[in-house]
Amino acid sequence: MGNVYLVGVGMTSFGKFFDKSVKDLTREAVDAALTDADAVITDIEAAWFSNTTQGVIEGQFLVPGEMALRNMGFEGIPMTNVENACASASTALNGAVTAIKAGVVEVAIAVGVDKMYSEDKSKSFEIFDGAIDVHRREEEFAALEKLGEGVNPPPDEIIPNQQRSPFMDVYACFAKQHMKMFDLTQRQLAAVASKNHWHSTMNPKSQFNFEASIDEVLDARLISWPLTLPMCSPISDGGAAAVVCSEDALKRFDNKRAIRILASAMGTGIKRSPEDLENHITRRAARNAYEVAGIGPGEIDVAEVHDATAMGEITQSECLGLCEFGEGGSLAESGQSKLGGRIPINPSGGLESKGHPIGATGLGQIYELSNQLRGECGDRQVDGARFAIAENGGGIYGIEEATCCITILGK
Repeated sequence: MGNVYLVGVGMTSFGKFFDKSVKDLTREAVDAALTDADAVITDIEAAWFSNTTQGVIEGQFLVPGEMALRNMGFEGIPMTNVENACASASTALNGAVTAIKAGVVEVAIAVGVDKMYSEDKSKSFEIFDGAIDVHRREEEFAALEKLGEGVNPPPDEIIPNQQRSPFMDVYACFAKQHMKMFDLTQRQLAAVASKNHWHSTMNPKSQFNFEASIDEVLDARLISWPLTLPMCSPISDGGAAAVVCSEDALKRFDNKRAIRILASAMGTGIKRSPEDLENHITRRAARNAYEVAGIGPGEIDVAEVHDATAMGEITQSECLGLCEFGEGGSLAESGQSKLGGRIPINPSGGLESKGHPIGATGLGQIYELSNQLRGECGDRQVDGARFAIAENGGGIYGIEEATCCITILGK
């Protein structure tokens, strides 16, 4: 099996676009990736298309990839539609990488697009209902609530009765578990959010472009204790795409800007106790990815992780080995995960501030990290970055994500 390279990446701005359809967002992201690769549609031998929401929002429940890509002129090639909750886009990339490694194709494109905003807000929130076992919903949430038993909000903190993604309550359970096990503080959660909102002010494609101090994050509207609004990712529209190729095909493209995909590893969880963090889904997938890549966490220069909330960043930074278990909060509070720190995490602004169009998120991470390794990120550039890691998780099964994908990139 030969090496696989990223030769073109593209991404729309993430945000609220009532005037753009899935087809519009697809065209924008794909055109950008093809231009970046100096490629044309006929160079592409196969496509993987990630989407999770179009059925609910636009009514296109089936074959969304064929509808969006053939609309652009892609014809006669294999197209695979991918749905893997929030990990859909990285799963699409994994499919393209696997096909190239297997020698099935030499040049492929992975596309991730989602449109989550609707004039009917109930539709936007309906999207999340199917990312947990619908036959065991009550049992699943009861198990999650047990994680934080004994950790209660201050008496003056009233949990608001408002419409929100159920995953905000899930992450609140994870946060309370961490408080119980490792004395995580709400201020440390706020430090993660404050950092990511600052990072996003340097990212013109980010949904939000405002700074928020730690105190401002703490004083913001409560979503699900201990999480306040700036600690939570927004609903978003957006798209991202990546053109990948084999080593033999690399000569057709600008190999000076090509980025090598050192590993693309996926996993699902196993039954484990809440205290058995060494077998957390991300920890297990990361071990596999590091082994395939031939590097360790100490060699990673920059990371993009799935911070659907600030708690997500803390969990994943620990599971990826970027710090010890229990130290994710202090990593952020000390400034070590900030631009200029020991290991910058989410220089794009992360999901909390860059945005989280579910089916595009994983490829949005790849867009950021590819440009970091190329040295093309301007004010948010991580100096001397050579190795990068992306973690993209999705859904809930038991006490952790249902699926996880780890991608490691190198210059």
